[in-house]
Amino acid sequence: VQLQASGGGLVQAGGSLRLSCAPSGRTVSINPKGWFRQAPGKEREFVAAINWSGDVTSYADSVKGRFTISRDNAKNTVYLQMNSLKPEDTAVYYCAAHTGVGVPSAPSVYNYWGQGTLVTVSS
Repeated sequence: VQLQASGGGLVQAGGSLRLSCAPSGRTVSINPKGWFRQAPGKEREFVAAINWSGDVTSYADSVKGRFTISRDNAKNTVYLQMNSLKPEDTAVYYCAAHTGVGVPSAPSVYNYWGQGTLVTVSS
């Protein structure tokens, strides 16, 4: 495991969760920059991305206005604050890192992935 995601859990619709992601072990040089999610029976989809300096972000339309991605470079950690959660947000959430620039949304651009953390939103 190169990236460690945490913070998932069970929450009621309308609730909030904050996910965190940081490199684990010897991979401290990897800078996490994106969040993706995969619901059962569906393909992995882009959720949000942030550049290294933290001044550029990108969001999927489905989460705009509800989710906020941020980073703390002193801790080399990326966060995903999720508010107003809906049952359709239920998925395994993965953090990822790439070695390029910008805020790409294509999973193929990302070189490193975490193991995922499960978010379940009940109605």
